[in-house]
Amino acid sequence: MTHSTLWLSQIQFFSSLGFMLLFLVIELGLAWILLYFKLRSLGPDHAAWIAAYRFWVRVFALAFILSFAASLPVLIQFGSLWPSLMDKIGNVAGPLLAAGILSAFVFKSCFLGAMLFGQRYLSDKIHALVVLMVAVGVTVSSFWLLVLLSWMHAPTGAQFVDGQYQVVDWLAVLFNPALPWYAGLFILAAALTTAFLMMGMIAAQSLRRPADDSGRLVFKSALWVAAVSIVLQGLMVAGMGNMTAQYQPAKAAATAAYWHSGEPADLVLFAWPDAQAEANRSAWLLPRAGAAWLGRDAAGDLRGLDQFSGMAPPVPMIFWSFRLAVLAGLAMLVIAWLTAWRARRVQYDPGALSRGWRHVLAGMTFSGWVLLLAGLAYILLGAFPYAVTGTVTLSEVTGSTSFETLLGGYLAYLAFYLLFLLGFFQMLRHIARFGVVPIARRRGRA
Repeated sequence: MTHSTLWLSQIQFFSSLGFMLLFLVIELGLAWILLYFKLRSLGPDHAAWIAAYRFWVRVFALAFILSFAASLPVLIQFGSLWPSLMDKIGNVAGPLLAAGILSAFVFKSCFLGAMLFGQRYLSDKIHALVVLMVAVGVTVSSFWLLVLLSWMHAPTGAQFVDGQYQVVDWLAVLFNPALPWYAGLFILAAALTTAFLMMGMIAAQSLRRPADDSGRLVFKSALWVAAVSIVLQGLMVAGMGNMTAQYQPAKAAATAAYWHSGEPADLVLFAWPDAQAEANRSAWLLPRAGAAWLGRDAAGDLRGLDQFSGMAPPVPMIFWSFRLAVLAGLAMLVIAWLTAWRARRVQYDPGALSRGWRHVLAGMTFSGWVLLLAGLAYILLGAFPYAVTGTVTLSEVTGSTSFETLLGGYLAYLAFYLLFLLGFFQMLRHIARFGVVPIARRRGRA
């Protein structure tokens, strides 16, 4: 297995997983926001909230279809790219993957059809209950995947014996130290992605025509979801940093570009990490402010990258993916709170904001995807060279597929993903311009 083939395997899996997550976060975020719209429709402003629900449930349905379709390549590649991995972690991963598939079948298959097509035949309260069950189902299905990912980065509750993991405590597996932070980051990323998508589309619509009551309610709801979620996301990042320092010290050292153990730990804001020279070029830093985010050895000394020679993650990729995610988050923080300050003065009417600011909001429509992909790159690449931290390396579980075959398959996947993305963008563009137009059936026709 060559180094280039190993990296291409990782890139292919990252692309497939990332594509699935692009739509899973919209599905998860919209599931709960649609529930909020449905519950609000039971009270005053019934017509406006129902109109908001009917508009965004179309986006939810398409996101569901795309996330489901994208999950199949992920499952296939999990076995084809890493064929030996299940031999080593099957006792942990098998039940978790089965639970995820079963949860998706029970909740989504049983309630999704009634949610999408049964509104006319159910009472408002029963239909709201159905929407709740779909939202719970999406969340539960995502939970099992998050458990598996977080456990692979903080493998507690299982022992590695004779080349295989044996579960000794399922509660420790399920609620491993990384789960609260990964789950919190994922849920808040879903909220942010969905909120900025909604704000961006409403702002783009208001450039063509005045926003109606439904649009103003959606804009206000999405704005406050974004403003609150981005603050909570910052707290989650801080918590994840402490967890990473304890359970993935090499990743923590790469994030901080901290090369030599025992030296003063500066907080490096920006730099060009030079792995060959083990130094940071053109660094912007805060002196002696980075110790809190680094791991320590048994003697309490800071652990630098020199302690992980040959087993350290790719420092430039980790360093820059983390900072890209932080920059995206800071941009979303500024935009969300400035918009809240401006919109409050005009009763949350997006059409009353300046055209320039509405163009800014429209440009931030998919900013949540930037945050998501940068964060995913940081989490996955930060585990390198391990598949399971501290025990199982990627090189020992990677298959023997040739580089040419992997490249051909990867290009084919990319072509399909591009078509799916273009279809999704076209649908969003259509409903943003024309709204949701009900289809009238003529007598005698299906």
